[in-house]
Amino acid sequence: MSCDHTQRRWSNLRKVLERSGPFCRPDFEPSTDNLHMLLDHCRVLVVGAGGLGCELLKNLALMGFRHLHVIDMDTIELSNLNRQFLFRHKDIGFYKAETAAKFINARVPGCNVIAHNCEIQTKNEAFFQSFHMVICGLDSIVARRWINGMLLSLLTYDNGELNQSTVIPMIDGGTEGFKGNVRVILPGMSPCIECTLDLYPPQVTYPLCTIANTPRLPEHCVEYVKVIQWPKENPFDCAIDGDDPQHINWIYEKSNDRAIQFGIQGMTYRLVQGVVKNIIPAVASTNAAIAAVCATEAFKLATSCSASLTNYMVLNDLDGVYTYTYEAEKRKDCLACSQIPREIEIKDSKYKLQNLIDLLCERPDMQMKSPGLTAIIDGKNKTLYMQMVASIEERTRENLSKTLVELGLRDGSEIYVADITTPNTITLKLRFLQGENSANQ
Repeated sequence: MSCDHTQRRWSNLRKVLERSGPFCRPDFEPSTDNLHMLLDHCRVLVVGAGGLGCELLKNLALMGFRHLHVIDMDTIELSNLNRQFLFRHKDIGFYKAETAAKFINARVPGCNVIAHNCEIQTKNEAFFQSFHMVICGLDSIVARRWINGMLLSLLTYDNGELNQSTVIPMIDGGTEGFKGNVRVILPGMSPCIECTLDLYPPQVTYPLCTIANTPRLPEHCVEYVKVIQWPKENPFDCAIDGDDPQHINWIYEKSNDRAIQFGIQGMTYRLVQGVVKNIIPAVASTNAAIAAVCATEAFKLATSCSASLTNYMVLNDLDGVYTYTYEAEKRKDCLACSQIPREIEIKDSKYKLQNLIDLLCERPDMQMKSPGLTAIIDGKNKTLYMQMVASIEERTRENLSKTLVELGLRDGSEIYVADITTPNTITLKLRFLQGENSANQ
């Protein structure tokens, strides 16, 4: 590529990076070195190669980020093609990350995108330490929490003071139909994912008695067909495939009949597919807007040319276009970033281990999935319950029906919890309240 072409290609970036302005950060120094740093040294990890991930890779590559890595375990499906524009029909069945990387490398001169076709949990600390920032375009809260925990685990402290050279910024983007959000997280310095976990409501489930006897929503009708009618009639002699048009059409017709029976409006094919696959329809324009903000924040963090977002932005283009930015606050007893054990109040001496596990899964500020619990009792490390390992689960299953007191736990006892939502063990401190008889938290 000629020198003249290179000069023209990055001329707009040079205007930003080689001169000062009223919105620059105090530590910004205009220099030709800023562009060279961006082009030659800044390493960025993009997590997810779906609707947001495709937009992010395109934006970052065209903004001058040349050293990009993308990680995604999924393969391309037909339903992806309407919005994940780096893929074509011939790519169906291939890995998203690998296909996206090939597309960007072929279209953007000088850009080198490296694909990782695997789960994020398979990568070790050294992998994440090699990046200057991480940008998430995920549809999974569990994956967000895991990345958040990993970046927090990389922090080091000198005499209680955070070593800021170990901070790897995380930019998190999310979309939900015509709504979206972006947040900038500086691990150890700003609120993390766990600090505001209650912003992510638990997955909605419908009671069987409601969907069977008193359906009120079109979703109730779909769930009835999915949970009751499909197993009973077994129309295709196989499990439901959410990407098979015949399966979806059958469920749609049966759901529509049930909706008419109960006078319920609003049944559509798209709604049926969304309920069956447990998805929220993606909107390409929302993905584009959120990815643009994420890429801009990455550019600001990489170059210090402007102050970063502080620290949470929401977008709603359902009725017009509305955006709002506010500063979320760190939680003093955050499970992930406070380094202070979260206290759990126990109001009944008959509180069982199963009650505690249910509490960890149901509380909006915890939302664990399959917690494994250990504790030090009488000076010995004891596994209370661990679901993920079959042999240990079998040996510890009887503990579920025992009270915490019977297990040897007392006021002030610390429990160590491992869960798929975090790569690190979480410490909880039990507080037994005297004189209370209720077993509810």
